Amino acid sequence: MNEYTVAVSREYGSGGREIASRLATELGIGFYDKSIIKLTAEKSGLSSDYIEKSEEKTGGGLLFNLRLSAYSGVESLMYYETPTSDRMFIAQSEVIRELSARESCVILGRCADYVLREKRNLIRVFIYADLEERARRAVESYGLPDKNPEAAVRKADKARGVYYKYYTNRVWGAKENFDLAINSSFSGVDGAVAVIKTLLREKGFAK
Repeated sequence: MNEYTVAVSREYGSGGREIASRLATELGIGFYDKSIIKLTAEKSGLSSDYIEKSEEKTGGGLLFNLRLSAYSGVESLMYYETPTSDRMFIAQSEVIRELSARESCVILGRCADYVLREKRNLIRVFIYADLEERARRAVESYGLPDKNPEAAVRKADKARGVYYKYYTNRVWGAKENFDLAINSSFSGVDGAVAVIKTLLREKGFAK
């Protein structure tokens, strides 16, 4: 069986990380989230702290996609003085492609649905949920202050949307960019995992 990748994007507080992690565990395949930071640091020469702080922030150039098509590889982009945040994204994208080519895995966020858009065995999933429930989870599980958490959740989503738009020229969360969208307020974590596993089996990816 050819390697397959599940690219999971999610609204803040929707439980998407738990869903992605549990899915990988139940399928017996790799799960990549924070570990991508270390791999990106090794490839780019940038610090892990910088990469972690820079994720979901846009870079300095307005012609990122033009540069991306003009040059290939981390070294050539660095040579042409690409803004540091863009170099980070390029290196991170290369890490994602390498992981996807090497093994079946679940990758959380980081525009993986776009980075791997030409991969044949790619399943793109978007997890969303009701705002009230996302705010509650952010306070109870993520340690978000309980003063106006809805505003903080919206702010986090806006940052993800801006980052995604900058690097992909697509609208974050748009249905045409995904194969499956799940409302975790309705499905719950267990239900969401079950739905994705069922789809993977129907498509012949998983047993």
